[in-house]
Amino acid sequence: MIDNQPKENSQEKIKYTAKDFTSSQDVRWCPGCGDYSILAQVQRTSPDLGFKKENVVWVSGIGCSSRFPYYMDTYGIHGIHGRAPAIATGVKVNNPNLDVWVATGDGDLLSIGGNHFIHACRRNVDIKILLFNNKIYGLTKGQYSPTSEKGKKTKSTPFGSVDFPFNPLSLALGAEATFVARSLDRDPKHLQAIIKRASEHAGTAFIEIYQNCNIFNDGAFELYTEKDTKPDNVVFLEHGKPMIFGKNQDKGIKLEGLNPKVVDLANGEASVNDLWIHDEFDESPARAFILAQFTENENMPLPVGVFRQIKRSTYDKDFHEQIERIKKVKGEGDLKKLLFAGNMWTVN
Repeated sequence: MIDNQPKENSQEKIKYTAKDFTSSQDVRWCPGCGDYSILAQVQRTSPDLGFKKENVVWVSGIGCSSRFPYYMDTYGIHGIHGRAPAIATGVKVNNPNLDVWVATGDGDLLSIGGNHFIHACRRNVDIKILLFNNKIYGLTKGQYSPTSEKGKKTKSTPFGSVDFPFNPLSLALGAEATFVARSLDRDPKHLQAIIKRASEHAGTAFIEIYQNCNIFNDGAFELYTEKDTKPDNVVFLEHGKPMIFGKNQDKGIKLEGLNPKVVDLANGEASVNDLWIHDEFDESPARAFILAQFTENENMPLPVGVFRQIKRSTYDKDFHEQIERIKKVKGEGDLKKLLFAGNMWTVN
């Protein structure tokens, strides 16, 4: 097994730079694509995550985002459509000392990959999943995706989609992912901070990243990314702090029972002491679910940050501990004995 634990005062300790995680491959995304920013933030953050480069594995499925492993100078697997969480699970369980990351898109993860995604979450496999959500199929030239809004007109829905979209955060919370967060491609510092938080978490860490597709769905998130509109439409979640937003920090969110409400702090409608205090370590997912629903409520700002983070044993750790317990009772296994056990027929 590879030892991935940092060694104090070790001469083997290497100081990396972003260039150490940049491969020699030409990046083949459309000019202006939000994927460039996500790649840059991952490469800038990787030197500070405390793991050896040779122990890092990036896994992807199919789609624009799935080119990601080519551009990281680490080990990588470009898998098949929707199967990245399953492949990543296999890599992590086979060698728990590896740091396993998944790059995937909304079409890849939430359509054919939906089943693999929810099972990775419920098992709490120690992998990190970055969902590049642009609300469109980009690689196949602009069809509507599982996160496209109802009524979306695309090449495959010329009269408007009649589907209700998936809410990725609600799906992850419902599947009991132990770390659920959201960030934006056009907020580099915030995205870097969330990536670092995810890397420190033991278990399935899921980050939804709003990512602009400037060719087939340009401006889908400009309300939340543009300088003039972002302050009044985005609330940054910080553990233990009240939910305040607005250009002048004059708006807040109050929770009346289970009903959230935007209040005006400037006119005395409410004070800071009346506001909802964010608790990302809440064992109950109820409030995190409420926050996840803000995206479907035009009267509420978009929450970004860590929605929920809880501790739970990981699948890969439990799996290997179970094997060791069984070995102590039954001894080492014998594959040949197993294969030739039970009824046998010899065919001449």
